[in-house]
Amino acid sequence: MDDETNMRAIIQDHEAYLAGAHDFQSDIEMLAASETVGTLLETVMLATDMRFAAVARVTTDRWVACRTVDEVNFGLSEGDEIGIDQTFCQSVRETSEKVMFNDVATDDVYRNHPIAAQFGIVSYASIPIFRSNGSFFGTLCAIDTEPRDVKHPRVVAMLEMFADIIGRSLETEERLEAQERLVEHERQMGAVQEEFVAVLGHDLRNSVAALNAGVRQLDKEPLSDKARKILPLMGTSIHRMSELIDNIMLHAKSRLGGGIRISATPDAGLEDALNHVVEEVPAAAPDHKITVDLDFDRPVSCDAARVAQAVSNLLSNAVRYADDGSEVTVRGRVSGAEAVISVANRGAPIPESLKQKLFQPYQRGDQTKGEGLGLGLHIASSIAVAHSGQIDVTCDDGLTTFAFRLPLLAA
Repeated sequence: MDDETNMRAIIQDHEAYLAGAHDFQSDIEMLAASETVGTLLETVMLATDMRFAAVARVTTDRWVACRTVDEVNFGLSEGDEIGIDQTFCQSVRETSEKVMFNDVATDDVYRNHPIAAQFGIVSYASIPIFRSNGSFFGTLCAIDTEPRDVKHPRVVAMLEMFADIIGRSLETEERLEAQERLVEHERQMGAVQEEFVAVLGHDLRNSVAALNAGVRQLDKEPLSDKARKILPLMGTSIHRMSELIDNIMLHAKSRLGGGIRISATPDAGLEDALNHVVEEVPAAAPDHKITVDLDFDRPVSCDAARVAQAVSNLLSNAVRYADDGSEVTVRGRVSGAEAVISVANRGAPIPESLKQKLFQPYQRGDQTKGEGLGLGLHIASSIAVAHSGQIDVTCDDGLTTFAFRLPLLAA
């Protein structure tokens, strides 16, 4: 049996690694994929002229190659295993001391050693690798079939330093691997949640659309006086349901996606979008007169649909807390480098303690007024922030004004 055949006879479990079923699969995969370990092994070979370098996992009864660079054709690669009693690393593990010799033929300790003779090893270095908690992991090995000066103090210091770096990197690699698993899990959960939100939004909107179509059809039919009085109330409820669904869906999407996304376009048709929103309000708030004064004297670059949703939320808030029968005004102008859309109503002033958290989710004012989850102002503020803008609120002589300030964004 030649040397290569003899060596192959004691290599075990390489196929198990390839099949993903090795006992030390995670250790092998982690080190095999580490750029740091690969670079260190290449550096060891360059600095020592050794033609084989490896990081091995060593236990009381196992020696497993986790990462190798083999230019001498020892035939060892990731996952290959050698009986622990056929390695020098058994001594390293038991004593926590390195094993090194420049030339086995002249070394007082390892001359005629059977392991060296079996593998044709002439020069050798094996440095223990410890985890950051002090537990033994394995060894950093360098081997050659020619004499090399591995016991030079600078070489020894370098090898010990590299073994220490590998030991410290084990924990880092494990944390990164755990983080990658967590990110992948969160990505999968996010995809499921996004699908759920999309399906839920679709089903809810379809139901509301069907109700709205039914109300519109009823409005065309001959009805009793009592039914005529009920019909606007149904329209009001449908409007609030639609608004609530829009806010819930946008809030859910913003939470999943890290914020509200906008798509600004030049000359976005903001006035048309706002007028459409205002036209929907009288049916939902017949007791209030809505006055609109929009005059944008230059094109406004924004996401008109999102801005309109924000103003719709501000308007719904205004009619909810306005004095009975009072007027609510919507005004829009371009002032300097920003467009300002204000919604004002007369009513009880907002307490100072509430102003500080007014735009947080699930915050509501007077709990006796109106329905909702307290998302409207939060959504409106988030849309303003997404445009690099903000919403200011002032209370002066019974007049509460929310001002949506929108920088004139480039398209």
